[in-house]
Amino acid sequence: MALVCLMMAAVNVKADDRPIPVQKLPAAAKQFVATYFPGATIVYAAKDDGKYETTLSTGTKIDFTRKGAWDKVDCNTVAVPAALVPAAIATYVKATFPNTVITKIDKERYGYEIELSNDVELKFNHAGVLMAFDD
Repeated sequence: MALVCLMMAAVNVKADDRPIPVQKLPAAAKQFVATYFPGATIVYAAKDDGKYETTLSTGTKIDFTRKGAWDKVDCNTVAVPAALVPAAIATYVKATFPNTVITKIDKERYGYEIELSNDVELKFNHAGVLMAFDD
């Protein structure tokens, strides 16, 4: 039974998802971390289908594009740096959910998907207009 579980787990691992040295990350990704997460260090980096996945010493997970632009920032239970949140989205969240913070932001083709500290997920278009609400 244990062998079957191990074999099934091995099948779920992507062939392209492989750890890489932090030095192999694009310069833009390393600069992003230094700018928005001062004092944190990158403790894990992997390349997956040409994109990069990182974990910081604070537990924050950041995905980057091939060129090193951020794609997703997941700060777990603390707030995403305010500079990463479009103004219209920040204004909506502050007015509608005043006792929460944005803990995750993900760029999507249609705009942004965010998660709040109360586990509410919101989807916005590029103009910052709310498109979907999932509590």
